[in-house]
Amino acid sequence: MTAVTGLAAPVPTPHDTERGTMTAPSDDYEFLHELEIEVEAEVVQVELSRPEDAAELPVTEWLFDPADAEREEIGLRGLLAAVEVLEDDLRPGDPAA
Repeated sequence: MTAVTGLAAPVPTPHDTERGTMTAPSDDYEFLHELEIEVEAEVVQVELSRPEDAAELPVTEWLFDPADAEREEIGLRGLLAAVEVLEDDLRPGDPAA
């Protein structure tokens, strides 16, 4: 099970004056799409770890804490939902973008 890392960096906006750069909405969309793919892969990995099966084993045989895996899955699903909302806001061809 791997942890999601490097997600603390702010998502650039089309008029990011703090960094003095301009990004196209399509670049933001591509970034979010790639992030969505990575988060989905992490969710699958957590699901495959089968924390419910590990909980049935004696604590000394755990490879990971099942409660930690469950918390990670909940967090990843929340992150995935947030990415999907942002992605919908930046969908190419959308007049709001």
